[in-house]
Amino acid sequence: MAEGRPEKRRAITQAARKVFGREGYSRAGVDMIAAEAGVSKRTIYNHFADKEQLFLTVTLEGADEVTAVIAHTMDRHLRKIVDLEQDLIDFSMDRVAAVTTFPDHFALVRTIEAEVVRIPPQILKAWIDSGPQTGHVRLAPYLRRIADRGLLRIDDAERAAAHLTLLTVTAVNHQTFYGAVPMAQDEITEIVVSGVRAFLRSYSC
Repeated sequence: MAEGRPEKRRAITQAARKVFGREGYSRAGVDMIAAEAGVSKRTIYNHFADKEQLFLTVTLEGADEVTAVIAHTMDRHLRKIVDLEQDLIDFSMDRVAAVTTFPDHFALVRTIEAEVVRIPPQILKAWIDSGPQTGHVRLAPYLRRIADRGLLRIDDAERAAAHLTLLTVTAVNHQTFYGAVPMAQDEITEIVVSGVRAFLRSYSC
């Protein structure tokens, strides 16, 4: 299969994100994506073997983009702790804000959750590994360093990372359906603050 021109590939993946997010995995067709991208179906097949590979590609590329931003956010807020509670709140608020920064990607996440029984298992596993699980793996060393300073009591840093995410970011995302349902900023703040405090109660020394 030919690689094709980078600009064509970029047009295809951008269009695919929009179409999959709008129509869902099952309803979206290569013809719809071709029309959105302004290319022929043949051009798409010059770059991707089938719809499944295209969906996997855009899902993983989006997850990588979000993870890179979150990694920078971790470093900004958690490398040097001044006020642990406030630093965790600020970090979690920035993670929540990523939903509005990457609307097309999180539309794909909504598609994955809505069509979990229809999406090929290998795509689901790849997304979990590159998205949520990678986030926990990257956050874990920061929490471990905080624990090493005597500020937290942690046995399993990856599990602690998952708990922090669940109590803050996931709690907001499940209520907003990853940005599809508006939520007042003060409500978001309340959820995040209470989540961080619950985390600290569980993991304080």
